[in-house]
Amino acid sequence: VLDSLEQRKAKIAEGLAAAEEGLKAKERANEEVEVAMRDAREQAKDIISNAQKRADQIVEESKSAARVEGDKLVEQAKGEIDQQLNEARESLRKDVVKLALSGAEQVLMQEVDAAAHSSALEKLAAQL
Repeated sequence: VLDSLEQRKAKIAEGLAAAEEGLKAKERANEEVEVAMRDAREQAKDIISNAQKRADQIVEESKSAARVEGDKLVEQAKGEIDQQLNEARESLRKDVVKLALSGAEQVLMQEVDAAAHSSALEKLAAQL
């Protein structure tokens, strides 16, 4: 009977030791899971941070490209305005010359020959 009790005691001790070893293994596994979770969270934060930085960079690049394109359009519009202004001035000069000739013709009561007086007319146009 004592031998049987000793065997039973040994089995119980082995079971307790195995249970304790199982608990320690579980604790180690839990710690490993915690470390892995912390690492995964840090990696996720890094990924999110990098994605946000890249998104900000893309926005800034887009803004810069839009500014460049806007400046280009403004310069193009200024060029067109200058061209139209010059065309309007030239047209106005021609009209003023015609009016001046018409006025001079009426004053002199004779027709002025534009071909014969082209040098004088060009000087008059330049002065206007």
